[in-house]
Amino acid sequence: MKEIEVPDIDYKEEVKKCKTMEDVVGRNGLLQRLLKDVIQNMLEAEMEELLGREKYQRSEDSENKNYRNGYSKKSIRSSVGDVNLDIPRDRKADFEPKVVKKYETVCNELDKKIIGLYARGMSTRDIQSELEELYGIDVSPTMISKITDKVMDSAAQWQNRALDDVYPIVYMDAIHFKVREENKIVTKAAYICMALDMKGYKDILGIWIGEAEGAKFWLSVCNDLRNRGVKEILIACMDGLKGLPDAIKSVFPDVSIQNCIIHQIRNSIKYIASKDKKEFMKDLKCVYKAPTEDSAINGLDNLKKKWDQKYSIVIESWYNNWDKLSTYFNYSPEIRKIIYTTNALEGFNRQLRKFTKIRTVFPNDEALRKSLYLATEKVMEKWTSPSQNWGMTLAQLTIVFNDKLGEEIL
Repeated sequence: MKEIEVPDIDYKEEVKKCKTMEDVVGRNGLLQRLLKDVIQNMLEAEMEELLGREKYQRSEDSENKNYRNGYSKKSIRSSVGDVNLDIPRDRKADFEPKVVKKYETVCNELDKKIIGLYARGMSTRDIQSELEELYGIDVSPTMISKITDKVMDSAAQWQNRALDDVYPIVYMDAIHFKVREENKIVTKAAYICMALDMKGYKDILGIWIGEAEGAKFWLSVCNDLRNRGVKEILIACMDGLKGLPDAIKSVFPDVSIQNCIIHQIRNSIKYIASKDKKEFMKDLKCVYKAPTEDSAINGLDNLKKKWDQKYSIVIESWYNNWDKLSTYFNYSPEIRKIIYTTNALEGFNRQLRKFTKIRTVFPNDEALRKSLYLATEKVMEKWTSPSQNWGMTLAQLTIVFNDKLGEEIL
């Protein structure tokens, strides 16, 4: 019985032959042939696993009567066009292919595999090595870039999607990445806005890439949120970001701003001598763990009396930022727990770092934007439950912000 030979194609040479995009993505183009080659190799590997031996190897066990039994034709639709496959068969009809399931007629497995590897921070050359090792296929970095570029339309749609009218709580922060620009490496800031929506679910409202943190760029971020439909933000939590309070106030005048208490404590403790840290922290707890703002101010005054001579810079920082540090005293313990720290957004940022840590330098802004979008998709897949005790939290927010949330609840 005639066996189907999987062609051994030198794709580096094939890439050189491509002169137009039609040669790459058109009918019988390079991507279409590549997809057939990869899937065919995967089907052969699955059959070998079922039979427990390689293609031309006969079983030494005479009781094992299961052998290859030719091929059946199948055509599937893919993002690069129709692909005609030869599905291996076995005599016992036990073979159930996984890469192209029995009744499946649409397949984007190659795209998904490459995009999935890219989402995990692998460079195009890392992906090239991975595919060669797993499937024996040599895919050029240029081709991998073209495949991953397909997500940019989805990324643009996601970044520009319409948003809700009201978000009870948002967290805003920026993290930094190295990007190559005009033959030099520069630091770019990725501005991130996470929100809790009216149902208590986390959502990333957008990621914006800019040169450096500052009021002007934060203003453009806030205007983008408004242009996409946001009318009200009730509470904005942040880490003392330069220019952000003024920027968000200019777009959403009624927003309440809460600086992260945890960051303020960390910044304070850096200046405290080791021998004083335990005692200083005990006194500082009387400030940030106070039941009311009045008792917190009293604790801060006592802190000043005791420590001002040694740590005046630290004490002054608390006084100077008090209007943004003390906002959470206006709310119940349930709401305080959600807004006193930006740890929720920091957790997301850590996940982004986990996905992108392999990439020490991105070749351009688009590569960074693509990688962050794919990583965000992966992280958000796990956000399937609302914030704990959200019903009670929303009820209390409604009492405080009845003029803004009343219609939303109804």
